[in-house]
Order: sequence, then structure tokens, then C-alpha cells
Amino acid sequence: MNSEQLNQQYGIGQQVVFSEGKGGLPVIQVNNEQAKALISVYGGQVLAFQPAHAQQQLLFVSQQAYYQPGKAIKGGVPICWPWFGPDLEGKGRPAHGFMRNRMWEVISTALTPEGAVQIVLGATDTAETRAIWSRAFALQLEITIADTLNLELTTRNTGTQPCTITQAFHPYFQVGDIRQTSVTGLENTRYIDKVSDNMEREQLGAVTIDAEVDRIYQAVGSSDLVIHDQAWQRRIRITSKGNRTAVVWNPWAKRSAAMSDLGDEDYLRFICVETTNAATDRAHIPPNSEVKLTANYKIEQD
Repeated sequence: MNSEQLNQQYGIGQQVVFSEGKGGLPVIQVNNEQAKALISVYGGQVLAFQPAHAQQQLLFVSQQAYYQPGKAIKGGVPICWPWFGPDLEGKGRPAHGFMRNRMWEVISTALTPEGAVQIVLGATDTAETRAIWSRAFALQLEITIADTLNLELTTRNTGTQPCTITQAFHPYFQVGDIRQTSVTGLENTRYIDKVSDNMEREQLGAVTIDAEVDRIYQAVGSSDLVIHDQAWQRRIRITSKGNRTAVVWNPWAKRSAAMSDLGDEDYLRFICVETTNAATDRAHIPPNSEVKLTANYKIEQD
């Protein structure tokens, strides 16, 4: 379905408009009184979000990101599914699953009574996906654009056997300067340090970044996680449900320079604080049952 057909079926005036984005990939432009957003149908990926009260974008997207089938877009909020990190079954499949680099289906668009825009994207198993991952599924992503950005990912097991997944919202949060950025809400939480041979450590105080960081925080409580973006005098509040782990990642200078879809100094401009079912935090789904992963992102000015 091309952008003209998508607009005829799902467009809502000037508030929800479908167009051809970079690389010819279809995107959804949202513009209401509360916020502006850009969503890629490829990858089911929010690429931009800026509430009306905010001076800066919520999300970072690399200027060198790929926009082509089979490649993941570096930035925004990639959807890692049905596994997070390396292939769970050791079959040599790509990290972070297969939904971040394939087209989703537009299910519906709507305006809520409160003036928010709700967009629902979905995917189901096909012969192609079953060749990669043999399970039957129905996946649905509900994106709500208001003065906050809300994501709800629902996985339904439509097969006859139980299945197990790991998954994540993998947002690249834009910051003024990573050296003036910290994360609170993870104090006294134990984490797996993937930079140091998966050693287990305990977080002492706020998380700060002065080198490569790749950590899976375990037994994350119900408290919000907050990114303190001192350079831009703002906070990013993350509220989540359906997860018991969270990941904090920044590649720092050497790895950033080695990535062809990141600029050499891009590591200074973002931090990933991810809502995850990762490591031993796995979602077990009986037949004809579903699980939900939810994250809400709010910008607060200092």
C-alpha cells in the first residue's frame, strides 16, 4: 500500500499524514496540539517526538543511519523482538530479532477524546518469519502521541505450543552532552556488566557515563527511571510495565567511530535507557495468551 492509499484509509486531516520517507520507506507524520512525531512503518519505529512545551526533541537519530530493507535504523525507538541481544538459540540469527528491520502493517489510526493520536501497527507470522523463528504470533504496537509518548507492545501466542521471548524498547534519547547526563532510579540495583565479561556488580549512586557502558540491570523495581540532561536543563522520565530488567547503553568514542551508521562524536549526543525483558527476565506465553510491554516517556523541564 503506497502513501496515497494509506492516507485515504488511515489519514486524519493534517494530524496524521502518510508520506514517503528516506529510502522510500513509508512514514507517519503526527502533528496535533500536544506534540509532533514521526513514525516509520518500517521497523514500527518512532523516529521523532517533541511535545509542544519542549524545546528539544526526545529522540536521537544518526545522520548516517541506514534507510533500506534488511537494515536497522540507528536511532529513535527500535523494537527488539522476539529476542533481545544475541540469538537465544545460537543459530547465527541477527541480534535483537527480526521486527526492527521489516515492514509492519498499519492496523488503525484514531483521535482520543483527550486529543491524543493513537496509531496501531501490527505483524503476524508468515512463511518468511517461520523460517527464522518457528512460532505463530500476532504482534501489535500501540503508539500514543500526546504530551507524553506511550508505547504498548502486545505479543499473542497464536500457536498450539508455549513460547518464550525476550524483547525491548531500545530508545536513543537525545541529550545535550553525555558528560553532563546521569540516570537515577537504579541505585542499589545489581547489574550484569557486558563490557567486563558479564561480571555482576551493584549500582552505587546515579548512573554516569565516562566510558563505554552496556549493563543489564536486574530485578528493576516499580520506580520511574529518570535521565537528568543537565546541558539542556531537562529530565526524561521513563515509566514502564511488564519488565523486570532495564538496559543502559552508550558505545563511547572507540565503538562509535567504528560503527558506519554513527558519527565519530555521536556518542556524546545520546543515551539508551531501555525497557527490557532481557537475560533471565523472559516472557513465557502459553497458547492463546498474550503479554504486554509498556513504556511512557515524559520530558520535564528543570
